[in-house]
Amino acid sequence: MIADMKNVDPSYQPSHFWQHGSNRLQQDLEQHGIASFRSLKSALGYFVPTYMFNGWALQPERYYEALALFDNAFVGDKKSMMFMSEYLCGETHAKGDYRVFKASERACKPYTENFSESQVGKPVEQFEFEGKFHSRSSLNYLLGLNFIKQHIDELPIKTVLEIGGGFGSLGEILLSDSRNNSFYIDVDIPPTCLFSSYYLKEVFGSDNIADYMQLKDKEEIDIETLRSQYRGAVMCPWQLPALTGEVDLFVNFISFQEMEPHIVQNYLYHVARLKSKYVLLRNLREGKQVAKDSSQVGVIKPIKGEDYDTYLPDYELVATNVLPFGFQTIDNFHSELRLYKLRA
Repeated sequence: MIADMKNVDPSYQPSHFWQHGSNRLQQDLEQHGIASFRSLKSALGYFVPTYMFNGWALQPERYYEALALFDNAFVGDKKSMMFMSEYLCGETHAKGDYRVFKASERACKPYTENFSESQVGKPVEQFEFEGKFHSRSSLNYLLGLNFIKQHIDELPIKTVLEIGGGFGSLGEILLSDSRNNSFYIDVDIPPTCLFSSYYLKEVFGSDNIADYMQLKDKEEIDIETLRSQYRGAVMCPWQLPALTGEVDLFVNFISFQEMEPHIVQNYLYHVARLKSKYVLLRNLREGKQVAKDSSQVGVIKPIKGEDYDTYLPDYELVATNVLPFGFQTIDNFHSELRLYKLRA
């Protein structure tokens, strides 16, 4: 895939931000393998989000140092120590998201109430609530799906397309409940798409998920034909022009904000070409940090929330949300959900 990518249109190659990430991920894969990818530092830094304080997942010693300080401060006060331990490890935040998820739950498609995340990839952070397992990745998507349900009574989810799907959390949620009758397609750059291919194959069986090599030589990739053979598919960006048919829902969570505008516009052209009925985005309203030079992680030009109104001329904005379904940072940045509907 890396070799093939060098010969494709630059619009399908990694953005400035992801050139740094891809190199680090590839190095970790070569050194450590894929079985424990959810504990790799590169993965935790780029596409496996956690609830721990910023950077603590990459530096766990900071958590233990802070825990030791409070342990000394709360000698004999077990309850206070339990509170601080839960706060420092991120469980308090996770529990808050879970409460929003449960409070906003509706008994309609896509069904999510029975979802419990797998332990494939050996996550360093996963919480159990009411007998079900959740990470920040799965709760991000569950909140996004419930946000849609606030505005659409019955979401058509026969075919769901995602660009930049991380390790496949959305696919796992949708495919885990047979009542959804969903087919999931994830389009992502290498080596990130390796992780979602691996994850979804481990969870649902290798015969049920098509990967890059199975689709590599196809001049046309018909969605309905794929759906008749598999439950999901993972492909690379330069295969997107070969994809034909229609989709019900397109999703991008966070990764568009890490790309340059011309790359996002090209991807959204294909979303419109495939006549996606709905578009769900999660984007930093103020835009990602700008890289000062080629050695710095960041974007060349940030994408802000309202830019999508221009990029999606055939769609109308249905709703936006930061709280409770998105996230507002301590320094007042807004991770905003945006829901669009194809104009009739």
